[in-house]
Amino acid sequence: MAPLFSRLKTLLSRDVIISSLTARDVRFPTSACGTGHGSDALHKDPNYSAAYAVLTAASSNSEGGSLYSGHGLTFTIGRGNEVVCAAIKSLEPLVVGRSLVDIFTDFASFWHSLTCETQLRWIGPEKGAIHLAVAAVINALWDLWGKIECKPVWELLSDMSPEEIISLIDWQYLSDAITKDEALAILHKQYPSRRERVEDLKENGYPAYITSAGWMGYSDEVVEERLQSALKSGFTKFKMKVSRDLSVDKHRCELIRSILGPNVPLMMDANQCWDVDEAIAHMTALSVYKPLWIEEPTSPDDILGHAKIGRALRPLGIGIATGEHCHNRVMFKQFLESGAMDYCQIDSCRLGGINENIAVMLLAQKFGVPVCPHAGGCGLCEMTQHLSIFYYICINDKRESQMLEYADHLHEHFVYPSIIKNGCYIVPTDHGYSTKMKDQSLLEYEFPKGIKWT
Repeated sequence: MAPLFSRLKTLLSRDVIISSLTARDVRFPTSACGTGHGSDALHKDPNYSAAYAVLTAASSNSEGGSLYSGHGLTFTIGRGNEVVCAAIKSLEPLVVGRSLVDIFTDFASFWHSLTCETQLRWIGPEKGAIHLAVAAVINALWDLWGKIECKPVWELLSDMSPEEIISLIDWQYLSDAITKDEALAILHKQYPSRRERVEDLKENGYPAYITSAGWMGYSDEVVEERLQSALKSGFTKFKMKVSRDLSVDKHRCELIRSILGPNVPLMMDANQCWDVDEAIAHMTALSVYKPLWIEEPTSPDDILGHAKIGRALRPLGIGIATGEHCHNRVMFKQFLESGAMDYCQIDSCRLGGINENIAVMLLAQKFGVPVCPHAGGCGLCEMTQHLSIFYYICINDKRESQMLEYADHLHEHFVYPSIIKNGCYIVPTDHGYSTKMKDQSLLEYEFPKGIKWT
């Protein structure tokens, strides 16, 4: 028996079971004030929201209240959040009554039982609202496990042996791209030097880039003000939104480069607004501004389209970044095998929680593609910092190729918000997955009560 799982059995008896699962519809009116927060080429009025899952666990022999609670969420931008909450509730019969020890010591099987339930899988499989719901539940379980072990989730993961990490993953559909032995070799390679990277992170933090200065709806004055503020805060990498209007994009690029200078890393994000040939033409015209990557240049499902764009733009020094809307590990496998992705942007909620994200990290490592996750939405920075820290400690030790997105809103609604210092994430020390929201925020922003929606 592996060491961590053995310790788990000493902390919990098999009769500690999940006693309840609740889903709460939480919406923040980020579009209401007209500031342009979160806006891009296609999503002009986002109301950042969370389908918020809360698990409680108690001994089946106890008459007292719950012994443990876990908080998880999945991110949406407003309407449709109620659909994801309903999907979370549809998973309740598969979750409530299950032993925590049984779940955590055979996590891959439990994950498979949620994603491949014989009827619910029809509205996926492993995609859409039902997969977002799985992510919320799995994220809540990891939060709960971290609290049981009295560790932040990044540390819980980083203390696992390579064999324990491998056991978390549902390997169905992956063996043609990466075998368990190949994944173990990646993890074993980094295992002896893990402690060095833990100390590096505690001293220096994890590198971030900021999106908050470049939302599409911001005026020139706001962009300039936010860029200057970010520079003073220590940020050295930036991302801007681009659109269908080339003249607008050129103007915005001129403004940003006049402030940042010609060599500060600058990424661009089209948020899926172009056809394939349009993307090539548009980014060829913007190549003089030296973007490091173009993110989601076309439909997030168009693997061959991304590959064609990549072949055209790489000679200009522009990479292809995508993944925040990539449905599952199988789709990532195709992006990576076909050479359609230069930067792998996993999402803590679009994929089915931590377990599937680890599978994609290992896939990306095999194909030599750095993982630079999507974050910035409600709760995403809080969760994804744990994934990136684990990635650096256990999978990829090349710090220079790594960075994690940051956006500077809604953190005040979390009990353990992510913290940035000198352009880097400070390593979280609180137990769990940093997903617990403040009671007052839930009271104020739960839909349909709370704020007045129009």
